[in-house]
Amino acid sequence: MSDSPTRPSSLINTVYGAFLRRLGGWISIADLITLMSELDVDSQAVRSAMSRLKKKGILEPERRGATGYRLSPAVYPVFDEGDRRIFGSLEPADLTDGWAMAVFSVPESERSYRYQLRTRLTWLGFGNMAPGVWLAPGRLLDDARSMLVRLGLSDYVHLFAADYAAFSDLRSTVSTWWDFPAIQAQYAEFTDAYGPVAERLSRQGDLDTTEAFRHYVPMLTQWRRLPYLDPGLPTELLPGDWNAVAARQVFQELHHVLAEPSLRHVQNVTGLEVREP
Repeated sequence: MSDSPTRPSSLINTVYGAFLRRLGGWISIADLITLMSELDVDSQAVRSAMSRLKKKGILEPERRGATGYRLSPAVYPVFDEGDRRIFGSLEPADLTDGWAMAVFSVPESERSYRYQLRTRLTWLGFGNMAPGVWLAPGRLLDDARSMLVRLGLSDYVHLFAADYAAFSDLRSTVSTWWDFPAIQAQYAEFTDAYGPVAERLSRQGDLDTTEAFRHYVPMLTQWRRLPYLDPGLPTELLPGDWNAVAARQVFQELHHVLAEPSLRHVQNVTGLEVREP
C-alpha cells in the first residue's frame, strides 16, 4: 500500500466501483467493515463515510437479511463514464480526431452554475483556452455531452466538434491551457508509490487474495484521479519528458496482477456472486 493517506469515502467508492457493481451493487455494513479493516480503516470511519455517501445520493440503505447499502441507480452512468476514462483512455488521443470545444455563458444571477461548469469541465479533462471557452480531445465529446445533460447544465453550453486550422504553434500553446507540471507531479507520485510494488510483485509467486486487495484498492483509488487530470493529449503535443507513459505501465501491470484476486477476496468475504451485466 501507499503510505499517503486516502479518505475512507474514496476507498469505499473504489470498492463499490471495482467490485460491488459486478456483485449486484449491495453489501452489508458488517462485510464492508471487514473489508475496510484490511485497508486500516476503523468501523467508525466506515460508518461516517457511508453516511456522507448516502447524503450525496451515491448510496441507498437496503436490508437484505442484514443492514447494508446499495449503489443508487443514478450513479451507475457515472461509474460507467469512469471506467471509460480509467481503463479505456490509457493511450494518447489521435491528433487527427480533432477536438471537443465547450463555450458557455452564465448570467451573473446564476453564477453558481459558472463555478460548477468550470469545475466539471476541468474534472472531465478540458483545458481553459479563454474565459468561457474550454477544449479537450475529441474523444471526450460524448462524455461531456452526457455530463452536461445529467447535471442539468446543457442550457448554458454550446458544445462543438472542432478542428485546429492555423496560426499559433499548437504544441507550445496547449501548455498554457493545461497545468502540465501539476499533472506530471501526480504521475511521479503514483510511480514512486507503486513502481516498487509492481517490481516486487513481478518476482513474487502466488499472491494471497487479501494481499492483492490491500494493494489494489489504494492503488486504484490514487490512479483513478489521474485520467481526469490528464486529458490524454496527442503525443505530438506533449513535452519530451512526459512521465505518464511510465505511470501507465505501472498501473497496467498492477491491474493485470491484482484485479481478479482482489475480486475473489471480496467474494470470499461477502459470499456474493458475479452477475452478468
